[in-house]
Amino acid sequence: MRNRFYSHLSANTIQLVINQSFGLAIFYFLSTGLDKTSFGNINLALALLLAVFNTLSFGIDQVAVRKIASGEDQRSLLSLYVIHVLITGLAFYIILIAISFLLPSALRSYHLLLLIAAGKLAIYFSTPFKQSAIGMERFRLLAQMSVISNILRGLCLAILAYTHHITLQNVVYTFAGGDVLELLIAFLLFKSSTGLPSGIQWDRTGYSALIKESLPQLGVVVITSALARFDWIFIGIFVSAVKLAEYSFAYKVFELSTLPLLAIAPVLIPRFTKMFKEGKVDLAKLRKLVIAELAISVLTVLVLNIFWGPIIDPLTHGKYGSVNQLTIFILSLCIPLQYMCNFYWTIYFARGQLKLTLRAFVITFCINILGDVFLIPLWHNEGAAIACLTGFIAQLIFYACNLPWMDLNKFSVTK
Repeated sequence: MRNRFYSHLSANTIQLVINQSFGLAIFYFLSTGLDKTSFGNINLALALLLAVFNTLSFGIDQVAVRKIASGEDQRSLLSLYVIHVLITGLAFYIILIAISFLLPSALRSYHLLLLIAAGKLAIYFSTPFKQSAIGMERFRLLAQMSVISNILRGLCLAILAYTHHITLQNVVYTFAGGDVLELLIAFLLFKSSTGLPSGIQWDRTGYSALIKESLPQLGVVVITSALARFDWIFIGIFVSAVKLAEYSFAYKVFELSTLPLLAIAPVLIPRFTKMFKEGKVDLAKLRKLVIAELAISVLTVLVLNIFWGPIIDPLTHGKYGSVNQLTIFILSLCIPLQYMCNFYWTIYFARGQLKLTLRAFVITFCINILGDVFLIPLWHNEGAAIACLTGFIAQLIFYACNLPWMDLNKFSVTK
């Protein structure tokens, strides 16, 4: 069992290292190849689309992982999940196309937005296969589905950078093409490896039950989607595209610094689900996991702040280093809190306590949004970072106050 866990962790870590490495390369090419205004505008579009597509999932992605991990019918769940993304994704894109007819004066820029949205729609369509692979604990398959298109996208941008042809239009074409390729690869690999989906079957009763079960998670998804990029959107709209370019660079590095958490988090969901379903909870191992995660997170904070100035300014030709020194320091303080919040969330989610996780995210949402609204106008990017830190502190306090450490063995997965 332990060897299987480390095998899954290794496969997930490898795909994350490859994806994040190429993601960092892509981000570097964009941040240095585009002017700050163009870089800020494309990040604003991506932030808006990310929030929309995360919301359209209705929280079914995480619920599907838990249900598949607990042994429910994979074929039926995948079919309902695919139907859901097709209906919601196509409906959203049709609305975008309809809006384009109302904006003839901005047709060219909106054309680029439609291309970006088409790519993100393809990524959205691929999520049932990726999430099902997580629920099945097929992390090698997940790695194969996730890395190929990102590698090709990174190589394409490297060629554009070398030939000095990085323009907003070329970047949009590259992203859209890579996203569509990822959908095709995910479908073909998942089909050849699992034999699913053999066909899409509509089950009104099953779909209604799935939506009903996901409703508490939908609230979490709406809130986390808003939290994930609300600060980007607020800065881009109410401050400037230049400040958004600076903040998005710092925030992207902050996200990349949580690579160990990204590696272990998907592995823990099915494992915790099975652990609580069987009613066998080893508190000593859980405490060791907490200590290990905290050690990794604190080390990350130190490394990030020590090497920020000496490395980032030379790499970005002075564009994003010293100007973000205070911002990255504040954001880095969120890293240990993020590890602990994810650990607590995984326990609650595995036990089916979705309403409790929803309350946690509502509290975080209110604090973070209020912080952004009041602090960004005063301190711009640093204000957004302080709001983010405050939200994580509030969420951690809520989780810690509600977790019955001494009674974990009395609980199983909620049906």
